Amino acid sequence: MKNKKTLILGASTKPERYAYKAITSLVAHGHSVIAIGQNQGEVAGISIRTKNIPLKNIDTVSLYLNPTRQRDYYNYILEAKPKRVLFNPGTENPEFYQLLKSNNIKVEEACTLVLLATNQY
Repeated sequence: MKNKKTLILGASTKPERYAYKAITSLVAHGHSVIAIGQNQGEVAGISIRTKNIPLKNIDTVSLYLNPTRQRDYYNYILEAKPKRVLFNPGTENPEFYQLLKSNNIKVEEACTLVLLATNQY
């Protein structure tokens, strides 16, 4: 299996949150994960950071932030140059799609959990 280094934006330590489930599932599938959220904590052995850290070799950014909160991360994500950005349900953002596409970053409206469960990640 190919390890796809993934940044989870909007990470949470609350087990009922989809961002939490995504981190757990990504780790279980052997992917390395960087998690950034509002509150520090740990999920499946992954530390949740509250500040942006320098990023290298990011394959996928998986968003769990609403479009308004995404604005603070536009440049951060563009500078990371991921291969793709996954917009999970509820995070759809046509304004950001255009920015990403103009920087040759693939946009996918998809659920990280579903992609992992169906081996399409």
